Amino acid sequence: MLKILKKISLCFLLLTVSLTGQENKLFWDGYDWLRISKQTEGYPEFEYQVKAAYVNGVLDGRLYDYFKIWSVDTTIANSLYNETVQYLKTAEIIRGLDNFYEDPLNRYLPIESAIIIVNMYAERQPIEMIDAYILKSKEWINGLMIQLQNKDLYKLMKEKQKKHTENTE
Repeated sequence: MLKILKKISLCFLLLTVSLTGQENKLFWDGYDWLRISKQTEGYPEFEYQVKAAYVNGVLDGRLYDYFKIWSVDTTIANSLYNETVQYLKTAEIIRGLDNFYEDPLNRYLPIESAIIIVNMYAERQPIEMIDAYILKSKEWINGLMIQLQNKDLYKLMKEKQKKHTENTE
């Protein structure tokens, strides 16, 4: 009975996390990551399960993309897919993300970028290289957000829908 109650609580928590994240955002970021901790306060096992599910989903998605690209062009796939993201275990990535997002200046970076940064730290890559990647990630996400703000969202969605329907025909 206790196991079923835990599963129901976890489902409710996941639903709550996903519903609160329904704002005009491109990616999950540090604010969403920290929100998980607040919503699971007092239940560290649920916090870990939600964070692990997200991290594993990101890594699985990356692997899926690799296989899709690999089927078309193995050279490009191998050049895009490096082992950096596969360096740490899930628990180590979670701990690294918790530490990374303690800095308020990092909180708006997407979790996907932060996972790469956490692995770069773990691999003891030169701090100049890590700082350059952080700066480029910030410039990239800021540029995307400015594009999104300057464009009519209705028009943007219509363009994406038109592009999608053209690709499926």
